[in-house]
Amino acid sequence: MVHCSPYTKQQEYCPQYTEDDPTGQEGPIASTIHSGGEYSVVVVLSGTNDKGNKMDEVLKINYKGLGTSLQGLQNGVISGLLPVPHGTLKKVWSILLKRISPSMWNIQHLNREFAASTSFHGLQNALQGKPRTRRIFWMVVVLGCVIMVFSQITQCFIRYFSWPTSTSVTTKYVKHIEFPAVTFCNLNRYQAQAVANLNIMYMLWSIVCAVLNISQSDGDSSTSQEVLDFLQGNPTFSIKNFTKKYGYQIDNSTLLKCDFFGEPCYPKDFQHVFTEYGSCYTFNHDDITKRNANTSGRGLTVMLDIKQPEMTDNPSLGFVDAGISFVIHSPKEPPQVETMGLLAGVGMHAHAAIRQLKTINQEYPWGECNPYIHLEHHDTYTTYGCLQECKSKHIKEHCGCIPFLLPGNGPECEPEKYYNCAYPILHYIEKRQLCKAGAHSFNCPVPCEEIKYSTVVSYSTFPSLRGLKFLSEKFQKSKQYIRENFVYIDIAYKDLNYEMTQQQKALPITELIGDIGGQLGLFCGGSVITIIEILEYLIIKFYWICIVWLIKLPKLSNLINEVQHPPVYEWKEYAFMSISLLAA
Repeated sequence: MVHCSPYTKQQEYCPQYTEDDPTGQEGPIASTIHSGGEYSVVVVLSGTNDKGNKMDEVLKINYKGLGTSLQGLQNGVISGLLPVPHGTLKKVWSILLKRISPSMWNIQHLNREFAASTSFHGLQNALQGKPRTRRIFWMVVVLGCVIMVFSQITQCFIRYFSWPTSTSVTTKYVKHIEFPAVTFCNLNRYQAQAVANLNIMYMLWSIVCAVLNISQSDGDSSTSQEVLDFLQGNPTFSIKNFTKKYGYQIDNSTLLKCDFFGEPCYPKDFQHVFTEYGSCYTFNHDDITKRNANTSGRGLTVMLDIKQPEMTDNPSLGFVDAGISFVIHSPKEPPQVETMGLLAGVGMHAHAAIRQLKTINQEYPWGECNPYIHLEHHDTYTTYGCLQECKSKHIKEHCGCIPFLLPGNGPECEPEKYYNCAYPILHYIEKRQLCKAGAHSFNCPVPCEEIKYSTVVSYSTFPSLRGLKFLSEKFQKSKQYIRENFVYIDIAYKDLNYEMTQQQKALPITELIGDIGGQLGLFCGGSVITIIEILEYLIIKFYWICIVWLIKLPKLSNLINEVQHPPVYEWKEYAFMSISLLAA
């Protein structure tokens, strides 16, 4: 904007402006305000304000094209234009704005350049093909291919996010394989003389071992008054020590034969553990040296004397059998006698042919395992071990102690506290489902890798008539005693192999990328380069639309609106209005 007045004396822009002729009527106004290829609009306003003071203004606007005309309009009009009355100026503005309407040449040039250079097949024919019918044909073809590509890619993403899996089952043959742990339990849990006057012991043990199998807990507070009276009368009684001392023992008198791949084994090779059946013993426990099998058909052979006259149990609780319950499990996993135990009755020879089963599960969302869960008191994560630690945590939190059958660090629960607190808490845990196994959202999801053993057990009568005579002479036992107390068990691998069941991702990310690339190439001849070209084109196009049209054009609209509907200013008099349109 240029302000010309008798006080400023800006003769460069107002050469004819003098004190004698302040309005510039004696000669042309702004005769030097132009340059090559440039349009100039000069508006001179003169008048008096409401105080009677004389005032005048000269407005100069340059136009050199789209960009500079917008800049000139903004700098010259928006920042300093005084309101002007209707009349000739309005017509000048209308003509001027028509001449400076934004050109689409740059955008059209961008479209043609993209169509000519892109690797997107068929697009050049669709935009630039001649004659018109050929161009329409290619437009239909390109549009159909684009629709097919989007449809197929959408199906690829839908399939990928359904997290599909496939399961493979393979047999692996090896030279040697880890031998499992085997836990042996006598079906008669206590020595008869120790519990002759303590029938309450059976009920106590049923309450104690409820922590191993939560479904055994019914939370019934109306248990026999005899149990409560016994606990109150014997506050220092330890059922743990009692069971270990008067439960079944594997020693030289009960372990009549033990052989592992031709090498003798002894009672010291068995680790004592507590289970639902009281005192049990595990061969090849995790704390003992790891043992491997390198021959099929041979393995562990034991002959046990269950001492049925000395050991007894309560038939009213369901313990009416005589024999050995044995569990074949991983050395790193606690035994689950109640759910996975195999039975070998007295006077029987049980031959167990085993096979290792390894299962590999995918993590969520493809599978249900969680590789980030670790147990505090077990080296290897198992669902059973996790449930034990979960129950131990809740009991310790509510009762301040830990049952001796559960892992954990803390004081051991006394019998009375166990009965009054821990036992009801088990019912609470079951009712509220605080310790659940299975899905990834449960406390104890399935392990990402676990080892189980399938077992085929066959039986024969033991011993034969000649064998009975031989054993009777060897162990100085009657034939009837041998028939009623001896149990013979063989455990061996059927073959030196294992079966691996592996859950796999049916559609990994590499296959998803390959599917998308295949669809792009088949329908559009596209690739990653094509996608980059399209993105570049869209970004530039977005710039033109948003920056040129959405930012600058609204300012022109506002300007036109101001010219067409100017604000009302009170002018006492108008000396004149002079407008010049100069062109180089």
